[in-house]
Amino acid sequence: MIYADNAATTRLSKTALDAMLPYLTEEYGNPSSLYALGQRAKEGIEAARATIARCIGAAPGEIWFTSGGSEADNQALRSAAAIGARQGKRHLISTAFEHHAVLHTLEQLEGEGFEVTLLDVHENGIVTPEQVAAAIRPDTALVSVMYANNEIGTIQPIAAIGAVCRERGVLFHTDAVQAAGHLPINVVTQNIDLLSLSAHKFHGPKGIGVLYARRGVPLRPLICGGAQERGKRGGTENVAAIAGMAAALDAACAGMEQNAKKLTALRDRLIEGLERIPYGQLNGDRQRRLPGNVNFCFEGIEGESMLLLLDDAGICASSGSACTSGSLDPSHVLLAIGRPHEVAHGSLRLTLGEDADEEMVDEIIRAVTGTVTQLRGMSPFWRDLETGRRTHVFAK
Repeated sequence: MIYADNAATTRLSKTALDAMLPYLTEEYGNPSSLYALGQRAKEGIEAARATIARCIGAAPGEIWFTSGGSEADNQALRSAAAIGARQGKRHLISTAFEHHAVLHTLEQLEGEGFEVTLLDVHENGIVTPEQVAAAIRPDTALVSVMYANNEIGTIQPIAAIGAVCRERGVLFHTDAVQAAGHLPINVVTQNIDLLSLSAHKFHGPKGIGVLYARRGVPLRPLICGGAQERGKRGGTENVAAIAGMAAALDAACAGMEQNAKKLTALRDRLIEGLERIPYGQLNGDRQRRLPGNVNFCFEGIEGESMLLLLDDAGICASSGSACTSGSLDPSHVLLAIGRPHEVAHGSLRLTLGEDADEEMVDEIIRAVTGTVTQLRGMSPFWRDLETGRRTHVFAK
C-alpha cells in the first residue's frame, strides 16, 4: 500500500506513542487530583504545554488544549466575536477557501447578527495583505486566514497579513492545522493573536489539538464544566494525547528543515510526472505550497471513480478535504480559485509523508496516468470533448 493522504491524517509516530504509554498505564491519575498520582499527570500536561509553546514561539500560559483543530477554530472565532461585540464591532473577515470549521462557524455568527466578508482567492490560491487591508472597517473585530490550505496546499503571507491587522487594531486568527510541524511558526514575529493546530496532522494522536491565544485575548468557553484549562475548557484532560501531541510536534519541528527539503523535491517530481497527462492542471501556486502537497484537476474525470480505482491499485489518495469526502458537491476550494464545476469534480489530492521516496512517486505517476486513461475511455463527457462537441478548459 502507498499512503498518499497525509493531509487527511498521519500515522502515529513511535515517538508520540512512547510519550503516551505511561499515562495510559501506570501514570493514569486525574490531573485535578491533589495526591501524587494526579499531580504527576498534571506535571505531564504542563511539560507538554511548555514544549508546544516553545515550538511556536509562545508562552506556556498562552496554550490551551482542545479536542482538535475544529474545536480550536470554533473557540477562536467565537471568542473574537464576543470581544468585538462588547466593543460594538460586529464585522468579521475571512476567505472563501477556509476549512469548514471556520466557514460554518462564521455562518452561525451571521445568524447571530454579525456581518461576514469572505475575500476572493486568486487563481494561484493566495490571499494578499492588500486584500485584507482593503476589507478592514472601523467595526472589524477579526480577520481569519488559514496558514496553508488543506486541499491545494498554498501558503499564505501570514506575517504580512498579521502586520496589517496589528496596525489596524484587529485580532488575527490563523488555522495552522496543515502548517504546524511542517512550516516554521512564530506567533510573535508573525503577528498572530489566535492560532489553531491539530496533533494528527504531524504524527500525533487524533482527538487532541491546541488553541494559542495571545496573552490579553480573553477566551470564551465552548464547554462548561470544571476548572480544567484554567476554566476555559471543561472536562478531564486527555493526558496521554496531550503528551503524545507535544512529543510529535517537538520531533516534527526538529526534523522540519530536512523533511521539507526531501518532500519538496519529491513533490516537484510528482508534479512534473502528472503534468504529462493531457488536459490536466496543477491547482494552486507551484512554489508557495506545502512541501508534500500535490493537487490536480483532470478533465473528463469523476474524482470518486478515480479514488476507487487508485485504491484498487493500492494507493490511498483524496479528492479534497477528508471532512467533506462524502459530499457529491465539487470542492469549495477549487471553485474559489476559479475552477469550473465540471473540472472541479475531477480533482485529485496527493499528500506525501516523510516515508516517501522516488520509487513511490513514480508508482503514483504510473497509477494515476493509467487510471485517467481508463476513466476517459469510458466517459461520454470525454468523447464530447475529444469530438469538439464540448470545449476543453485546459490546454493539452
